[in-house]
Amino acid sequence: MQKKILVVGGGGREHAIIKALKKSPDCGEIWCAPGNGGISYDAKCKNIKATDVETMVAFAAEEKFDYVVVAQDDPLALGMVDALAAVGIPAFGPDKAAARIEASKVFSKDLMKKYGIPTADYATFDDPAKVMDYIKAKGKYPVVIKADGLALGKGVLICENEEQAADGVKEIMLDKKFGASGNHVVVEEFLTGPEVSVLSFTDGKVVKPMVSSMDHKRANDHDTGLNTGGMGTVAPNPYYTPAIAAECMEKIFLPTIQAMNAEGCPFKGCLYFGLMLTPDGPKVIEYNCRFGDPETQVVLPLLESDLLKIMAACTEGTLADTEVKFSEGAACCVILASGGYPAKYQTGYPISGLDQAGETATVFHAGTRRAENGAILTSGGRVLGVTAVGDTLASAIDSAYRSASHVSFQDMHFRTDIGRTF
Repeated sequence: MQKKILVVGGGGREHAIIKALKKSPDCGEIWCAPGNGGISYDAKCKNIKATDVETMVAFAAEEKFDYVVVAQDDPLALGMVDALAAVGIPAFGPDKAAARIEASKVFSKDLMKKYGIPTADYATFDDPAKVMDYIKAKGKYPVVIKADGLALGKGVLICENEEQAADGVKEIMLDKKFGASGNHVVVEEFLTGPEVSVLSFTDGKVVKPMVSSMDHKRANDHDTGLNTGGMGTVAPNPYYTPAIAAECMEKIFLPTIQAMNAEGCPFKGCLYFGLMLTPDGPKVIEYNCRFGDPETQVVLPLLESDLLKIMAACTEGTLADTEVKFSEGAACCVILASGGYPAKYQTGYPISGLDQAGETATVFHAGTRRAENGAILTSGGRVLGVTAVGDTLASAIDSAYRSASHVSFQDMHFRTDIGRTF
């Protein structure tokens, strides 16, 4: 029997999840809340804020969904999976206790320290003065300052000197740029080496990693400019060799799952490992309790197995018996953003060339809306993700950029070096 499915969220990641779910023969009617302009062509959309747990759960119960995929970090941290379980609806994603692995940097760092999982040296603080005393005493720059809670991927500052560190502490802890997320901070040593993102399926017992990827966080070419939610991705990550993958499984992936079990909060869903391949071996930079954005947009197009079956197996604890297979090819996603992102930008501009781009690539909608006349308009910072798949990384990159060249809207901004910076 086909399942009626709800996906919670409204960005490029959710669009990629929906397109992958639709390939499953078990997928029936599919909805997205709140969704966006582009998603509305692939799923029915319901305008409910992803963070409105009560309304979302009431809607899910009313519509009698068979399965809900909670894709966004905020509703997971707020306990949406717990609330759905309470009304008898199974969901993909961790419960509130397990979502702390992302929702609290202090929780995740303390977990790694307790269970010997390799990560950067760190200290946690709730007093701004003590932060600066610690940084001055260490005297090592750059230094990393992170807001404890969720901050849309932007609550991380890399400070090159004492002045920048003082400004960062003021911004996070005193000015409350990231709200209550900044009540506590983590100060970390700065790690060097290539970054790798590894999303993985887990049912709390086994871990089945997806194909590795590399995000490009900075707004401009050559990794310059402000930190963003991500300007593009490639998969697989060229630095992530089979030997490193085996080391990560032994020293990081399985120990993390075992640590969460030992703490009484088993993790089920998608656990994202943000790793740095340092001269001393792989170390965890951060965990995310959900699919990454824009990593999902390159990882899921390479998935050959049935996503719905895999997700249900994570929920039901049968992942060991479920196939998780990826193609041998490569993928590249180029983000087309509003001019000025991640700072101030304008929205409401019509977008042209989507059909032409869609002939040779998949266009995932992130910040778009449909006007009454049917036109697709910009409505966010990251507007679209253009993803192409190829036999090699070089061919996937070339194809993604060729496809993206058809798209235009006022003040459109994108990086020209995604996947080309190795």
